[in-house]
Amino acid sequence: MRVIGENGEQIGIISRDEALKKARDAGMDLVEVAPDAVPPVCRILDYGKFKYQLQKRHHTHHRTPTTKEIRLRLRTERHDMEIKAKKAKEFLERKDKVLISMRLWGRERAHMDMARDMMNDFAGLLGEMVRVEKPPSMEGSRRLTMVLAPAK
Repeated sequence: MRVIGENGEQIGIISRDEALKKARDAGMDLVEVAPDAVPPVCRILDYGKFKYQLQKRHHTHHRTPTTKEIRLRLRTERHDMEIKAKKAKEFLERKDKVLISMRLWGRERAHMDMARDMMNDFAGLLGEMVRVEKPPSMEGSRRLTMVLAPAK
């Protein structure tokens, strides 16, 4: 069987007993990595550590960022905005995007500049940990939205 050492170097084609002896001397395991090859390929490695690395790699790739929504009103007070900003920070630390939305009712639509300023202030509360992916803009006739993403 063809044997690969613990540092990735080729040991060569040796017998099974000799490969097992080399693995035991190194305090490692002999793992068959390509049984269908001619001759079969085995590797000297720490099998427990190998399985742990595979499991760790598998878990890190499953997290997909999602979009979380935070709703503001034109009459939302500063303290309430700070509480919502604290929640938005939690979302951004988890690498989620944050959609800030504000629905304007009746005469509130006449104060679009105040609504945009309020959204920009909200982004300012989050500081350097955020980048504005989509600046405040109208969706339809009543809804003002802004998308924030974690800074890289």
